[in-house]
Amino acid sequence: MPLTQCSCCGSHELEHTPILWPELIEGWGLSPHEAEYIDRQQGYHCIACGSNLRSMALADAVMTYLGFDGVFDEFVATRDRLRVLEINEAGLLNQYLQRMPDHVLASFPIVDMRDLPYDDGSFDLIVHSDTLEHVPDPVRGLAECRRVMAPGGATCFTVPIVVGRLTRSRANLPPRHHGSEESPIYLVQTEYGSDMWEQVFMAGFNECRIACTEFPAGLAIAASESGGVRSREPF
Repeated sequence: MPLTQCSCCGSHELEHTPILWPELIEGWGLSPHEAEYIDRQQGYHCIACGSNLRSMALADAVMTYLGFDGVFDEFVATRDRLRVLEINEAGLLNQYLQRMPDHVLASFPIVDMRDLPYDDGSFDLIVHSDTLEHVPDPVRGLAECRRVMAPGGATCFTVPIVVGRLTRSRANLPPRHHGSEESPIYLVQTEYGSDMWEQVFMAGFNECRIACTEFPAGLAIAASESGGVRSREPF
């Protein structure tokens, strides 16, 4: 069912602004249906707080994993002891995350996701949104998230998923960038398909949940460890 309430602030004032541009659609090889739902993922947003659908999906994944029933604005007010690492600004979710006392923002690509400058087990929650596809070695990036994640914690993230395809590397393919039509600056390293969950397990996590706020546009992933001994070598 189409989303009618913002998961972040609770507003019912939602609208869509087109985001994708023709060159990106052509370079990605998107069908009209694929372009429609990827554009909705990026452009369907809350008028009140600005959060788009991927930010709402990420908020839902976090709240579902941590067992909170409500909106994200209320969630952050109840988790003042949660140690949060936000890698890159997670869309408009940043406006909520930065209110948390133990929030750390690691600006990508200034901070290398493949070599995070934090001690093992430093954070209870790690979030990133549409960043992993720009990391040259995304499995290593996820493994670093796992390393700095405390026992019982979670790594929640989004990537743009074309659900009818398999994941592929863009190595040796013509370069393609995300960003905006006016400033397409973020080089795409990986195009994600329905098998993206494989990278979660390749990185050493032993649990992967896919939260669906709206199918197929609003999907987010929660990676965690459901008990057991943490291996220091996840590969």
